Amino acid sequence: MNKIALLLVGGIIALSCAVSTVSSNDKVKLGKSYGKYKVDIKNAISVADMVKTFEAQSGEMEFTIEADLSEVCAKAGCFVKVDKGNGESFMVRFKDHFTIPPATPVGTGAYIHGIAFWDTVSVELQKHFLEDVNASAEEIAAITEPKPALGFTGDGIVLKK
Repeated sequence: MNKIALLLVGGIIALSCAVSTVSSNDKVKLGKSYGKYKVDIKNAISVADMVKTFEAQSGEMEFTIEADLSEVCAKAGCFVKVDKGNGESFMVRFKDHFTIPPATPVGTGAYIHGIAFWDTVSVELQKHFLEDVNASAEEIAAITEPKPALGFTGDGIVLKK
């Protein structure tokens, strides 16, 4: 009987340790923060929710989004791209031209605070962005028209580890 009780207590302790380990590992590990705005990750919403809310409105809107980075400016870290969840992406340009490390890996999770707006991206700026990500000369030459796009100006970003 004592052996059964001892096994039962040991099992309960092992289970509680396992549950404790799982819940502590599920916490988001935050990395470095960039920009003037202190991002409050508790206010973050998904990119899909942001796009849905924004497209139903007109004008600028403030958001904090949680997203994986699908592209990072390789020259200076001055912009990132975020997938909308439908195969398309939008660019987040950083206010006051603050930067993140250009070597930040694609796929890095992030919390980004900023303003969403409708934008028309000039031919010159589209080509500049392609040059920043080392696109081919053919890709750059193919840009001939301004492009309407969802714009997002970030004033703070927290990278996940």
